Amino acid sequence: MNFEWPVRVYYEDTDAAGIVYYANYLKYMERARTERLRALGYEQDDLMRDEKVVFAVRSVVADYLKPARFNDELVVTADFSELKRASLLFRQQVKHLDGTVLCQGVIRIACLDSESMAPRKIPSEMIERIKNGN
Repeated sequence: MNFEWPVRVYYEDTDAAGIVYYANYLKYMERARTERLRALGYEQDDLMRDEKVVFAVRSVVADYLKPARFNDELVVTADFSELKRASLLFRQQVKHLDGTVLCQGVIRIACLDSESMAPRKIPSEMIERIKNGN
C-alpha cells in the first residue's frame, strides 16, 4: 500500500541558498513514517506506555536528486519494504506534486524495549496490520 503525507516547505526549512537544508528531508520522512503508523492505528506514545516499545532509526541511506524551495508543496511517501522480527525497512521519497522525485531514502527502524533499549520483537498485532495494510 502506498502511503503519502503532504508537506509544505517553510522558510525555516531552507538554507542560505534558499533551498531545503538536506537534514530537513529526513525530518519530512520521519513525519511520514509516524503518520504511516498512525494510519495503522498506532500512536508512538501509546506503544511506549502500553507495549514498552519504541522505534529508533538504525540506518539511513538518502539520495538528494533535486532541490525543494520555500513554499513548495511536497508529498512524502512511507512504504514498508521489509519486515523482520525486530526491524522495519521503509522506502521513502519526497516529491513535488507533479511527481518529480527530489529525495529518496531507505531507512531501517529498530524495535526496542523502552526500558532497556535492547532490540525486541515487533508486537504480533502490529506485524499483522503491516502485512495486511490496515
